[in-house]
Amino acid sequence: MSRRLSLAGRLALLFAACTATVSLLAGVLFDRASEAHFVELDQQLLAGRLDVLRNLLAGLDTPAGLAERRAALEAELRRHPDQALQILGADGDLWFASDDAPAESPGAHGDLHAWHSGDTDYRVLEAPLREGQTDSPRLRLLLDITHHQHFLQRMQRLIWLTVGLSALATALLGAWAARSGLRPLHRMAEVASGISARSLTRRLDETGAPAELAEPIRAFNAMLERLEDGFTRLSAFSADIAHELRTPLSNLLTQTQVTLAQPRDAEAYRETLHANLEELQRLAQMVNDMLFLAKSEHGLLAPNRERLALQDELDALLEFFQPLAEDQDVRLVRTGQGHLAADRGMLRRALSNLLDNALRFSPPGGEVRVAVAEDAQGVRLEVANSGPAIPAELLPRLFDRFFRIDPARREGRGEHAGLGLAITRSIVRAHGGEIRCESAEGWTRFVMEFPR
Repeated sequence: MSRRLSLAGRLALLFAACTATVSLLAGVLFDRASEAHFVELDQQLLAGRLDVLRNLLAGLDTPAGLAERRAALEAELRRHPDQALQILGADGDLWFASDDAPAESPGAHGDLHAWHSGDTDYRVLEAPLREGQTDSPRLRLLLDITHHQHFLQRMQRLIWLTVGLSALATALLGAWAARSGLRPLHRMAEVASGISARSLTRRLDETGAPAELAEPIRAFNAMLERLEDGFTRLSAFSADIAHELRTPLSNLLTQTQVTLAQPRDAEAYRETLHANLEELQRLAQMVNDMLFLAKSEHGLLAPNRERLALQDELDALLEFFQPLAEDQDVRLVRTGQGHLAADRGMLRRALSNLLDNALRFSPPGGEVRVAVAEDAQGVRLEVANSGPAIPAELLPRLFDRFFRIDPARREGRGEHAGLGLAITRSIVRAHGGEIRCESAEGWTRFVMEFPR
């Protein structure tokens, strides 16, 4: 496979091509302007010589008439060695030719033109001796312009040399400039090639970078931050899930090994199977919750929306939790009403997680308040419980999987694996809403907002 040309090489070639084109155009324009200037000078010179010769040959009608004017004519021609003269009759016969005139005739031509004979270039001007008379003898002036043509040829060679040298110099300078300008990209490539699970903290320095690369550098650093955050969360998630699965698996193994250590009656085996069933149910619930969260993260949750009267749904849930609240001496209160297009099962699951969480952290004699508010912007649901405030630095992590405020605590219930709030957030977001936690002045509030 052929190697692709680098970006610096492409820029260098582009600079060279642009410089060569501009230089070539400038050279061609200068060459044309020089040639036009020489033509204008030659025309003025020949026009002046024509006037002198017309005065000198005034009244000439026949070749014989040249004899008495020949000496003066030759003297005038010697004064201008770069000029030759041919005198022709009205019928085109040659009457006179100066010594330095070419042997061949340039042919009839009505205006100023260039003519080449042998190694010499001429500018030829042919005009009647007497203006306005068609039967007048004709004067043909030939001006040697060989030195002009040599100058123009040298100029053309110089133009081509300048174009080539300019293109080469521009290519070299362009390659250097491009490599210097693209150095931040090379640094980005070096950083990217060195990225691994152990070096996600590396960042590109934006200082001194060109304005065009500042935004890509910021985007690259932001990508590294997201990767670092995602890898940190994944590592923590892997450690948490290993820890959560280890306990029930260890219980299953221990109970099974103890049971099989010696023969037992049917009742003992039955009790062991019941205990194992509880652990297996806990594992199954954890796996189901994790699958639910995985579907949510990949946008696979599809709520079956129906218009729900939130006060009725909350009253049904509070009635279900009422016995538990009475056992813990916690009062349940619901205020407000509203309607929301939502999936009944998902919404009840999210609210159940919040109510269960509120009851577990409410002290005896406390209160759990559920409030509904509806306005033109949307619906607001709030579940609040009295009790100790949550430290502000922990609030952003409450919705992380397997997160517990006190990792050493199990809140007295083995079925709580730290997935409830993560599931609640995924349900709220699947309905287009957002959830946040506020904790201050002896109250902890989980606020859900659903836009119209």
